[in-house]
Amino acid sequence: MPRLDAEGTDISIELDGQAYPAKAGEPVACSLIAAGEPLFARSVKYHRPRGPYCFAAACSSCLMRVDGVPNVFTCRTAAKQGMRLERQNAFPSARLDMFAATDWVFMKGMNHHELLAGVPVAQDVMAVVARKLAGLGKIPDAPGPAREPALVQHAELVVVGGGVSGLAASQALLERGVDHLVLEREAFSGGRAAYGVPESHAVELPLPSPRVRYGHNVMGLFEDGRGRFLAVLANERLIQLYVKRLLVAVGSHPPLPAFANNDLPGIYAGRAVSRLLRRHRVLPGKRIAVVGEPGEAARLAGLVESFGGEPVAVGTEPVAAHGLNAVSSIEVKRRSGEHEKVACDAVAVCASGSPAFELARQGGARVVFDGTRFIVEADAEGRTAHPGVFVAGEQVGPCSVAESHERGRRVGVAL
Repeated sequence: MPRLDAEGTDISIELDGQAYPAKAGEPVACSLIAAGEPLFARSVKYHRPRGPYCFAAACSSCLMRVDGVPNVFTCRTAAKQGMRLERQNAFPSARLDMFAATDWVFMKGMNHHELLAGVPVAQDVMAVVARKLAGLGKIPDAPGPAREPALVQHAELVVVGGGVSGLAASQALLERGVDHLVLEREAFSGGRAAYGVPESHAVELPLPSPRVRYGHNVMGLFEDGRGRFLAVLANERLIQLYVKRLLVAVGSHPPLPAFANNDLPGIYAGRAVSRLLRRHRVLPGKRIAVVGEPGEAARLAGLVESFGGEPVAVGTEPVAAHGLNAVSSIEVKRRSGEHEKVACDAVAVCASGSPAFELARQGGARVVFDGTRFIVEADAEGRTAHPGVFVAGEQVGPCSVAESHERGRRVGVAL
């Protein structure tokens, strides 16, 4: 797919022995999509083709072997000159994988634990074969570097997430002279406001906070004899950050609605397509089916069109995707109930996110089902079942950027 401008330093990366152009520092998944390569790997069990979907490290579809290290999120790995990439879980290659036959032989599903069970000798052989085939990637080429001891740090108040709600909370805290930290895994702040699907109305966004620590990925919340601490990974160094109060504002995971062949490469979350366009200026397809929630689909279609793409099937319900190693068309259901097959080379799926509640739940917050999705139970000021844990933004359910800003500010005042 063509790039929309020539900004950035031109470099070369290698995929399965073939050289591809890239821009230094961009996610290598972005580099490959820009070069017209949506096929990244094969799935473990049925060896179906896989390509990136979320661009948020919330799925495993972009995993590759990078410089000899398996199972690396290529949507989060910066491209470097000479970087060596390999597709995984395929033989002899991902384009023509002989093990893909399992998807046809076991069309109704397969439990490899029961295959030939009870048959003398055969069951033992099958157990060994199944373990080999079910493995994800191969072991690294070399031992990893020795890990330095964790840095031990302390903070009274930590905001996890530098998106709209996290920045709004930080702004409220700064105005009141409350010392705090904001941890953001990206190299920039703003979240949906920075690269998400444009909103219907202009929103006054909070300024970047001077308290933000970029490139800090929070892995979990734990407790020992000294108190509660966040396990934070920053520049390959583990930080053990003890915290008294915690605001979780990490947004949501992009869902993947159920429809036939929804795992084909070339199918992306709507926010992933928006990120590719707004952040990296890469158009993932020339003819993009923008399906799903009509309001968001219409706004994303406008963005796609403004970048030179052709949006089709806008706001329709996806029924089935078609293609061999990448999507080539999609069957949709229109509001009239009529089904139609539409040719395309990419699909953007627009749907409300599922709250990324894992960290809040680790902290003692209660997670409930609201009839559509699981959300974190909290009051209007973000208080959860644990007195030291607050939430904001999409943690309590889908919301616009303006609503996320208001929720974050309200929680910041409460804190």
